[in-house]
Amino acid sequence: MKRNKPLLDRRVSVPTPAGMKEPLGQSEKFLDFQEQLSRAARVDRPILLVGERGTGKELAATRVHFLSKRWQGPLITLNCAALAPTLIESELFGFERGAFTGADHRRKGRFEAADGGTLFLDEISSIPLQVQEKILRVVEYGTFERVGSTDGLEVNVRILGATNRDLFSMAKEGLFKEDLLDRLCFDVLLLPPLREREGDIPLLADHFAARMAMELGWAEIPGFTDEAIRAMEEYSWPGNVRELKNIVERAVYRSDTPLIRSIDFYPWRGFETGKDKTPKGQGIRADHPFKERSPSGESFQQAVESFKISLITGALRSSRFHQQRAARSLGLTYHQFRGLFRKYRKRIEEAMGNPLQEAGGSRRRDDL
Repeated sequence: MKRNKPLLDRRVSVPTPAGMKEPLGQSEKFLDFQEQLSRAARVDRPILLVGERGTGKELAATRVHFLSKRWQGPLITLNCAALAPTLIESELFGFERGAFTGADHRRKGRFEAADGGTLFLDEISSIPLQVQEKILRVVEYGTFERVGSTDGLEVNVRILGATNRDLFSMAKEGLFKEDLLDRLCFDVLLLPPLREREGDIPLLADHFAARMAMELGWAEIPGFTDEAIRAMEEYSWPGNVRELKNIVERAVYRSDTPLIRSIDFYPWRGFETGKDKTPKGQGIRADHPFKERSPSGESFQQAVESFKISLITGALRSSRFHQQRAARSLGLTYHQFRGLFRKYRKRIEEAMGNPLQEAGGSRRRDDL
């Protein structure tokens, strides 16, 4: 069965300055984050962006820059994990001729290049402690020296840091300077992982599929079956939006028709060990049931859904059909619970004997 295909102009997004990639989403967590980011962008202070890999930390930093008063200044980016520790200092602060072997000319560093604008330090946890000391001085006084020089230079730079690690714990263990952490976290923005962005997966999948179809020269915009969408919504997405983009683009280019039925989450299956006999690149097909069945005769996916429904119905009965209390008993937020309830509402009502009718006028309908 083909799901209703949304038009491209139905995409929900946050207003974006010209020349900047547009963040895309409509979930409450996504919109809350974009609101926090827009508010923080206007205050000329350092910010830390914390999130799992693939959540869009660089895109968020770019947005902070363009929404700030520094938007006409340079935005300079450095991935600190991509450099050897011995090279980070000279890359950030530059060096004088003769400072070390091979330094046959003077070179400006990233701080000088970012003067009047923003310096985005991705994977900031990878910076060595001795370099952190020099960064702290720039944050506090706006001055530094190139490697091999004693002449001070002044810069006016806003620093944005990004990490997927717990800098607070690292600081307690002596792996990150506490003073620098204090200066950098004027505010800490937590990027929501894709699995918590309710309703954004189909939206993003449609967007990436349309772009891939355009790249391939397709005349028709691709769509996904309900089974394919369900498979994507139930996947944990450890690589977040970056992984979703890759998987959707692969599904589109492999498909012979505009209706996407097969979602391959594990293209490397069969390469890791000799034990996995799955054909190369086959992965999991969203339009085929699992061969292994539960004792009840259900497929794995059906058994998981039945277990979720039994937990929800049990929590509702224990809480006298009060959703907020039911959500707390399951360790879920109210919005997470509401999302599951809406998804399985018909089956939940069947399992509970249609409590909406039994409740009559004694309970509000929106309690359920």
